[in-house]
Amino acid sequence: MSDVKKSLGTTMKNARNALNMTQDQLAERLKVTKRYIMHLESSRKKPSYDLLFKIIRELNIQPDLIFYPEKPSKDSRIEDLIRMLYNCDERSIQIVRATVKAALDSQTKE
Repeated sequence: MSDVKKSLGTTMKNARNALNMTQDQLAERLKVTKRYIMHLESSRKKPSYDLLFKIIRELNIQPDLIFYPEKPSKDSRIEDLIRMLYNCDERSIQIVRATVKAALDSQTKE
């Protein structure tokens, strides 16, 4: 279990930094203290199931990164986008779809 706890801390910190999110911001979103986030990221604490669920969703973490740290990760930008799309409402999906369509239309044809 210590490997899982350690991988959670490292994965959390990396995901939070990738989102340019501070520990304060994450703590506020999860309704915990900054100190608790610090303990999680340094692997001194482990979260409840409910909090782990919120962390995974808030930081768009692929659960395999936590539960199977030895497993090679694809962690591609496309997979990350897909995970984020699951959190979008219908209006946001329409915006993303229009943006992608415009990007594809603007590509130079070879």
